[in-house]
Amino acid sequence: QVQLVESGGGLVQPGGSLRLSCAASGFTFSRYVMRWYRQAPGKERELVARIGPTDGYISYADSVKGRFTISEDNAKTTVYLQMNRLKPEDTAVYYCNAVLASVYDYWGQGTQVTVSS
Repeated sequence: QVQLVESGGGLVQPGGSLRLSCAASGFTFSRYVMRWYRQAPGKERELVARIGPTDGYISYADSVKGRFTISEDNAKTTVYLQMNRLKPEDTAVYYCNAVLASVYDYWGQGTQVTVSS
């Protein structure tokens, strides 16, 4: 059974940091592209960051470049999103996504991140 379980969300003040984790199981983690998306109230889901399966290719949305870092641990089958210098506009539900060849596409339940003073 495929599972993606996000954790690490919460309430943080502007300028603070959070690290999200996504624990994966039920599929061959190392073969999948892993992505973090977010969705703020009233807005479309936005791709935040992705990490390639074998070549380590990494990319970020312009809005988070220089502040967020995606990484993965194949031994733990976990992908992380380190978020620094958080802004109120980063407030959203953050989702973990695993995709292989546009055929296999799995989603987690999401974790809420709220940036507010």
